[in-house]
Amino acid sequence: MDANYFDLSDDTPVYVISVAAQLSGLHPQTLRQYDRLGLVCPGRTAGRGRLYSTRDILQLREVQRLSQEEGINLAGIKRILELENEALRLREEVHRLRAEMQMVKALIRYELPPGA
Repeated sequence: MDANYFDLSDDTPVYVISVAAQLSGLHPQTLRQYDRLGLVCPGRTAGRGRLYSTRDILQLREVQRLSQEEGINLAGIKRILELENEALRLREEVHRLRAEMQMVKALIRYELPPGA
């Protein structure tokens, strides 16, 4: 049985804070601080406990790397993450628009009468 059996993706929040802290190599209080600062946005249980996804764990590791290895402060890291997310969103939008443009071109070629 694999994760796909349960329809889990990298964005599925499944790890409680203690497990997420262990996987990311950070203290649970650090995870709470990063949540408050908006550096990571874990899901919530019905009781309002935090649940982290695999993508959250990777982001926590990246925040730690930028802070420790690159010497970037948390405000700078937040801005970097915002810009990276915006760049990703724009790349996805460009991909969608290119596919839409190709479909429109195909329709135009198909609908034009010969010799037009």
